[in-house]
Amino acid sequence: MNKVHVKKGDEVVVINGKYRGARGKVMQVSPSENKVIVEGVNIVTKHVKPRKMGEPGGLVKAESALYADKVQLICPKCGRATRTGSKINAKGQKVRTCKKADCGAEF
Repeated sequence: MNKVHVKKGDEVVVINGKYRGARGKVMQVSPSENKVIVEGVNIVTKHVKPRKMGEPGGLVKAESALYADKVQLICPKCGRATRTGSKINAKGQKVRTCKKADCGAEF
């Protein structure tokens, strides 16, 4: 299993590609594929067949996965895209920290 630097529910920004600069919340993480699904980013159109009686088919817009390397975590305190460090807090838990010099927030 690979380790991914973001978790479900994190706020991230896309750092390259077609959706560069787009912000969103991580909806799903797939460590085995090293991919994430971000809300409102990488929208694709799927052709869907009706499966049950009365269910509509047609074109459905949905978020598609993108590589986790293309997203960077946003610090909840300073609001900037940042790399993360880790340290042990006072309670003895391992927490992520903001690597910006003037911030250093734990989250």
